[in-house]
Amino acid sequence: MTGLENHYSVNDIETRILTALRAAGLNPEQRLSPVKLGALDHFHTGGFRASLVLKDLVQIRAEDHVLDIGAGLAGPARMLAASPGCLVDCIDLSPDYCVAALLLNRLTGLGEHVSVQVGSALDIPFADNSFDVVWMQNVGMNIPDKPKLYQEISRVLKAGGRFAFQEMLAGETPATYFPLPWATDTADNSLISASEMHAVLARSGFSALYFEDVSAAPLPAPANGMDECTAQVPLSLSAYVDKPRAES
Repeated sequence: MTGLENHYSVNDIETRILTALRAAGLNPEQRLSPVKLGALDHFHTGGFRASLVLKDLVQIRAEDHVLDIGAGLAGPARMLAASPGCLVDCIDLSPDYCVAALLLNRLTGLGEHVSVQVGSALDIPFADNSFDVVWMQNVGMNIPDKPKLYQEISRVLKAGGRFAFQEMLAGETPATYFPLPWATDTADNSLISASEMHAVLARSGFSALYFEDVSAAPLPAPANGMDECTAQVPLSLSAYVDKPRAES
């Protein structure tokens, strides 16, 4: 197992998720909504709110076919499947996360709209021109070969398709303290600067419709407001993702 695979491996993840749900007062025997799961399954900076903002920016439609790369627990995919109601294919490098995503698909009744499989962003298991939208949140920081990543995304997008992403970027000072949320050590930390990302995307054939650095500012509110879109239960990621030190 590589360092990256070990970083994203979780023993007995289904049991941990069910324990977290019950601890939060949710009943896994009853159908759950993506909103109620929002604090649990949006495993990226900004959580559910960031996903809502990105959805508003991209203006995803019910008829769009979406690919979620590095989908993790597939929370954003279920959000999109519930509203606007599109089909979403998910790939993730972690078999454990895929198992968890399939469990949460069943608990929300969205399995027919959200498919999940183990797959690499550098070798996307879909044909050319398959998707209207490629969606990616906090994934590229683990991938050193950015040209290959963006070439693969361009390959599977239809003509006129959109690439919607949220990404961590390198600042002026290199990361020197590890572990980080996405990397146990320097070998798995592949941050680049905003200017470098612009250049690689342009060389891969992408034109920027919207690009904003929000590191120094709070997220804007989603267009549809927050009252009905914010998870109301105090679910804890640590209930199932954090490992005991002896397993690390």
